[in-house]
Amino acid sequence: MSKHLQPGTTIPDFELPDENGVLHRLSELQGENSMILMLGRGEHCPRERQHQREMLRVNEWAAVGFTTLVTVLPNELHDVFKLKISTGAPWTFLSDGELVVQEHFDIAEYTDPHHDATVPHTVVLAPGLVVDKIHVGYWFWGRPSPFRLWEDLDDLHRRIKADYDPTTREARAAWAAQKIKAAA
Repeated sequence: MSKHLQPGTTIPDFELPDENGVLHRLSELQGENSMILMLGRGEHCPRERQHQREMLRVNEWAAVGFTTLVTVLPNELHDVFKLKISTGAPWTFLSDGELVVQEHFDIAEYTDPHHDATVPHTVVLAPGLVVDKIHVGYWFWGRPSPFRLWEDLDDLHRRIKADYDPTTREARAAWAAQKIKAAA
């Protein structure tokens, strides 16, 4: 099991550069949303490229589902940019070229003697960088499909959004209380 990567834990607010060298903190990218954090194997991997392309569909849904996507790769900026443009992904790709994230979670892929590859993990984060669900994708089928992520996010949002079902008594009461508070 990965070190420091279990459901219910809060991950560090890593600050990493994007493909242009601009630094981003994970918390700033996440905001108040849920987040799908993809700790990718590396630019050299055809499975990584395929998985990132599959996430294009999820990104379309995420835009209306209050969810942010972020990919972190154990590559230098140039290779991060190569993977981002080769997949057509519009979300933020970050470089873990110094392997800080990889080392923190102890997810170096020891089976690859040629690259500083990461054992791929897709992590569903609740607001506040709290780990909700983890998928280990060493084998391609271990990586979550868009529909598996839909189920994960449905489950998460049912637990974190008081108005997930606005027809409940509790949701109506919360809405009424919010209106009274706003009027005061």
